[in-house]
Amino acid sequence: MGEERFGEFVLVRRHEEGVVAELVLDRPKAMNAVSTEMARSVAAACYALGGEGTVRVVVLTSTHERAFCVGADLKERNSFSDADLVRQRPVTRGAYTGVLELPVPTIAAVHGFALGGGFELALACDLIVADRTAVVGLPEVSVGVIPGGGGTQLLPRRVGAARAAELIFTARRVEAAEAHRLGLVDQLVEAGEDRAEALSLAARIAANSPVGLRAAKRALRLGQGLDLRAGLEVEDAAWRAVAFSGDRAEGVAAFNERRVARWPGQ
Repeated sequence: MGEERFGEFVLVRRHEEGVVAELVLDRPKAMNAVSTEMARSVAAACYALGGEGTVRVVVLTSTHERAFCVGADLKERNSFSDADLVRQRPVTRGAYTGVLELPVPTIAAVHGFALGGGFELALACDLIVADRTAVVGLPEVSVGVIPGGGGTQLLPRRVGAARAAELIFTARRVEAAEAHRLGLVDQLVEAGEDRAEALSLAARIAANSPVGLRAAKRALRLGQGLDLRAGLEVEDAAWRAVAFSGDRAEGVAAFNERRVARWPGQ
């Protein structure tokens, strides 16, 4: 299993012969609070992974035993002038959009606290696997700001406008069982099993066509918010992009020959 470090606080590990990448938040002394440096490193790791044709799935994990990520580094922010905050904004946005814009399926493995920007990093993923210790929420209005890493846009897409409004306006923390019931997380596993389950899920996804996975994600993302007719046009464009690919030819051949596909990835 190869490893590559991006700055001091972000690590990338390779699994399944390199087709699954694990993007590891590794700032345990601060419960993975997102500092300027950490945000820059997350963005850099996402940029690198997005450009790798061999990667089929990315799993976002944490090295801290009691937290996925507690959000923005408020200790750092406390020392900021208004000008500092303005300068930091594009850096922090780069971390959240970096995860959101990864062209392959993404899975967050959440345990312990995933609050504010930490929960927004998870929301930027396609799927969230959480264990029973997870506590999620967007508490930003309780400290005088609003969710700024995509929360006001991504949460209503998961749970609807009214539910998202209640969660954001009250700033309340939601424990694992309720989070699963409300659809804030997609899969609930026993304590300590979030990473293993997310990597297992990633392996199952990665067994499929890399061309098909990227096109399916593109259609899902671009079709959000469109009316049905426009959404079907997005789907048709994505279908045309894969219909004449080597992966499509190999997939059909493997099915008919009753063997495991050997995806060319193009």
